[in-house]
This record gives sequence, structure tokens and C-alpha cells, in this order.
Amino acid sequence: MFFRFILFPIFALYCTLPVLAFAQEQEKQSNSADASDILFSLEKADESQQPTSGTLFTASAQLGFLYLTGDTRSADIKTGLDLRFEKGLWRSYFLFDLLVKKTETESVINDNEIRKAFDTTDQKWSLNSQTNYTVDPINKNYIFGNFFYEENRFSSFDSQASVSTGWGRRWFENKVASFDADIGPGFKRDVTQVTSQEMKEGMRSRTQDTLILQAQALYIRKMNDNIEFKQLLVIKHAMEVGQNSIYKAESSITSRLIGSLQLKLSFIIDYNSKVDDDNENLNTETSAVLIYTF
Repeated sequence: MFFRFILFPIFALYCTLPVLAFAQEQEKQSNSADASDILFSLEKADESQQPTSGTLFTASAQLGFLYLTGDTRSADIKTGLDLRFEKGLWRSYFLFDLLVKKTETESVINDNEIRKAFDTTDQKWSLNSQTNYTVDPINKNYIFGNFFYEENRFSSFDSQASVSTGWGRRWFENKVASFDADIGPGFKRDVTQVTSQEMKEGMRSRTQDTLILQAQALYIRKMNDNIEFKQLLVIKHAMEVGQNSIYKAESSITSRLIGSLQLKLSFIIDYNSKVDDDNENLNTETSAVLIYTF
């Protein structure tokens, strides 16, 4: 099932491409252009808007660590991997994030003996991948396939996964800023955790499948040569009444320190519309990590 989620976005793209190519060919055959039309089009076309013919691959790894001693002893680690690939009309990215937190807890073994140990109090990891194919290089229109998977040990869900495909566009771009947005239908699967009482009754985790409408928007602005601001919004709205919808917002500032080393400050808001009574709908995460690009 995991590989089925990964292959769906790629399969959807390749199924859509022949139809788009046929439509573009029919349009070329139905429209004729004289020399003046061609010259006019060349004057309007900006070389900076054309896709590059070469191959671009970038990779970066991030790491953040916090260890506390004294009245409270705890250890936090946040790490991740960011891979991006561009070639011609294709653009892809792959993101991996991991967050683990351990806190010292006390438990009474005997009447006069207290046992201290580090227990995991937070653990979450996620994968997010998307592939775009540019169908209109001048207006920056593209079709996309997206895959998402997350396991959060201390949430209402054992796992959450979604696949989607649709249409997007780079609506705005200049030397210092850009704005991309896309929208399309998809499918989401939530595997919910069972309570301790349900486990005693022999119940297993429940699977909830639903169709979704996914919308994404990304704004990037370079404050100067060394500082970059990003704002990401993601909506996975369940089409069926009573099913869980996901809303996420991430704001980040990345500052270059020395060479390939960067510092990233980020604030993430994660909202699930339907959770268990003992869990919160809204979760936030504030982090500071070092990023190394290679």
C-alpha cells in the first residue's frame, strides 16, 4: 500500500501528458502564423521565462538538537533531508522530516525506590514529494502529482497519507520574489489509534478513506543575498461530511552563515478538524536548525 501511494502521482502525470501533447499539436495545426506574428512573439518572450535545458540537482540536510538538565532533563532532536531535481520541463522535490523528544520520568518500583528513565514523549516523521510538469513555459502553468505520508506516535492517528494531482501556476515572479499555487482532487487515508479501553476489548486501529480537494500556495522572498523568507499554506479538505480535514501553515526564515551552512527558524501550525477527545485539534512547532547544502 505504501508503494501504491508513491507511484500514483507519477502514474497520474504520465497518463495526463499524452492528452495535453495531443491538444497542443491540434492547436498548432489549426492556427497559422505569418512572419510578423512570429517576430511579435519573439519580442514578447522573455528568455528568463524559458525552462533551462540542463539538469539541476540540489540536496540539503538539517539538524537541530536540544538537551536540558537540572529540574527538567530532556533531549530533543529534529533532522531532515531536502532533495530537489529540475530538468527541462520537469521539477521534483522530496522532503523528509523527523522529530524525537525524550523526557526523564519517575516511577515508583517499591515503597522506597524511585526509578528514573528517559521515555519518548514525542515522535513524528513525514515524507512529502511532488513532481511538476510545465505545460506552458511562458505563463508557467504546470500539472502536478503529490504524495504525503506521516506517522505521529502521540496524535490521534497511527498514520496519515494522501495522493493528489491537479493544475498549478507560478502567478508571480521577479528577481527577489515568487508565488506558486496549485489545486486538484486527491485521496486521503487516516489510520486512527485505538484507546486503551478499545485495546482491552480487542479492537484494532480504524482506517478512514475519503476524497479530498487539495490546495497549496508557496510565497518566497529574498530579503537580501543571505536571508530568505518562505510562507507555505496547505489545505487537504475532506469532501465527505464528518471526515477529517488537514490545514497546515509554515513560516520560515533562512539565513546563510558561512559557505554552505545556514540557520533556519521556522514556525508550523498543524490543524486536524476531527481528533479524539483527549487530543488537541491545533498543534504548533517552533524550531531552529542548522542546514548544510551540498
